Amino acid sequence: MERIDTTIDIQASAQVVWEVLTDFESYPEWNPFIRSIVGIPREGNRIALRIQPEGGFGMTFRPVVLRVDAERELRWLGKLFFGGLFDGEHSFVLEQVDPTHTRLRQIEQFNGLLVPLFKSQVHGSTKAGFVMMNEALKRRAESEFTKTS
Repeated sequence: MERIDTTIDIQASAQVVWEVLTDFESYPEWNPFIRSIVGIPREGNRIALRIQPEGGFGMTFRPVVLRVDAERELRWLGKLFFGGLFDGEHSFVLEQVDPTHTRLRQIEQFNGLLVPLFKSQVHGSTKAGFVMMNEALKRRAESEFTKTS
């Protein structure tokens, strides 16, 4: 098992951060890591997402949405080919610190037979992609929050 856990503080309400996070159609405009997501964030739905870490290979996954708790958590489970090879449970957890401050944690837990082979990529380009996405999401949410304040 390998785990990535990143955190960023955003000067915007959880509502605004959630709106940016779940506006999948806009991902190509701002997201440097998850280049696109197609589908509806609803528990049990399968979505299609394309990731491309900087300096890494792009991959398309079709994870199943496990949890949608508006303004609190979005979580899905992706599998490479079939379960048990390389599974990733990805979560975005929002904590409303105060009305104008949200803490975002982006977490992924990897399990499966192939995880040891991808350990350096997980802690290298994949983690860097999470950090870049967090920073881009922060910029976008803070810009949107400023417009609505």
